[in-house]
Amino acid sequence: MDFAALNEHLGGVLKSESFRDNTRLIVPAAQLDDLMSHLKHHLGFDMLSDVTCCDYLEYPGATDRYGVIYVVVNTKTRERLVVKTFVNDPSPTLPSMYRHWKTADWTEREVYDLFGIHFAGHPNLQRILCPPEFESHALRKDYPLKGRGERHNFPVITRAES
Repeated sequence: MDFAALNEHLGGVLKSESFRDNTRLIVPAAQLDDLMSHLKHHLGFDMLSDVTCCDYLEYPGATDRYGVIYVVVNTKTRERLVVKTFVNDPSPTLPSMYRHWKTADWTEREVYDLFGIHFAGHPNLQRILCPPEFESHALRKDYPLKGRGERHNFPVITRAES
């Protein structure tokens, strides 16, 4: 991949890092969709293998709250690329990658459920792991380890009902 050409295409906003033979691109949230579209349609990254998130609350030196990480793969060249962007409270929102890769359906729902990141344009952004009546996001670092007592209010589902 020609990083200089890709960075020029995006107006010079990309940063690149390498760690243990993995290339990581850091892109501002405003250019995320343009970068991902270019990776898919012009550079052959035909598989979105993962979407995940890090909460940098109280992380030393962190200037942003959430880092959202995408892993894309070019199945022909076997090249793997990590793309990272940042969003912040009070309403962390990114464009959905569902229109580029259908695998974003489940992974974006998981990040939404556990961290509260909204993916604009996602066709079915609803909870995937926690019950719908759960109002918090369990993997945020400001969520207490023992919960806030919500579990006592959940309906009991028996094996026969599941």
